[in-house]
Amino acid sequence: MADDQMTVIGPDTHIKGEMSFDSSCRLLGRFEGTINAKGQFHIADGASCKAQVQAGNITVDGSVEGNVSATDKIQLNAKAKVVGDVTAAKLVVAEGASFVGHVQVGAGAKAASRPQVEIETTGAAKQTAGSK
Repeated sequence: MADDQMTVIGPDTHIKGEMSFDSSCRLLGRFEGTINAKGQFHIADGASCKAQVQAGNITVDGSVEGNVSATDKIQLNAKAKVVGDVTAAKLVVAEGASFVGHVQVGAGAKAASRPQVEIETTGAAKQTAGSK
């Protein structure tokens, strides 16, 4: 059964490139590149991930440098350190987690490429932040 499978990338492993998987993966070592996943991706405590990450669910206990996107949920636990933009339907941030970047959360978050915020100007015109 694919749901029961988990790939584990050990603490002494350093990978550069592109990784994709259908089930679950737990990163204990270091990864640089791009990750595309349908299932769960877990960056363990002590692990380092310099990558653009897209997965179904993402749990962070280690450090991530790069944009992170989940179709369902991103969970930043107490020891998590994330530098990059986060996009997910649901976001859980534990006390003690460190995060620097932009956030898009909610059902429509995955459809938007940048946050759209209406800003009222002094005149009658309106601007949309992030638009050109």
